Amino acid sequence: MKITETKLKGCYLIEPKVFNDERGCFYEAFNKRILEDTLGYEVDFVQDNVSVSKYGVIRGLHYQEVPFAQAKLVFVTRGKVQDVVVDLRKDSPTFMQHLSIELNSNEKKLLFIPKGMAHGFAVLSDEAEFRYKVDEFYNRDAEKLLFYKDIKLQIDWLVPENEIILSDKDKLVNN
Repeated sequence: MKITETKLKGCYLIEPKVFNDERGCFYEAFNKRILEDTLGYEVDFVQDNVSVSKYGVIRGLHYQEVPFAQAKLVFVTRGKVQDVVVDLRKDSPTFMQHLSIELNSNEKKLLFIPKGMAHGFAVLSDEAEFRYKVDEFYNRDAEKLLFYKDIKLQIDWLVPENEIILSDKDKLVNN
């Protein structure tokens, strides 16, 4: 398993070693000991979430405020997405910078997102199954979002504007 810090401080790309043969493949997607050794702190995932979406759907940019902030381990089990993370930690050297990376079921890469970051993704395949582990339970009152077209961020979602599909919540400009 190869773990590399991205340009956002504390956000890591995880590339599992995949064993392929005539039967298919096997890989270790998550190893608590290896992740915690890399991070230098303990992570206790308490909830697994699954999202199935069709092409053009953008979900995000979502986050939860302290004390309900969530660290996430995200990955795609079917299809392809453009995954986007925005650093909202005011004391971070990468504050208000964003990372945009493709995650897909063929490469099997995962992304660890620390607490204090907003997260979203755009579906680039006909359909995608997106999974993520979180270390805090969802709290509706603590949920916040950044507008997906925030002018300061200039995120390229890789989906033509006329093909973007959003929830009512994600269409909001101010939250």
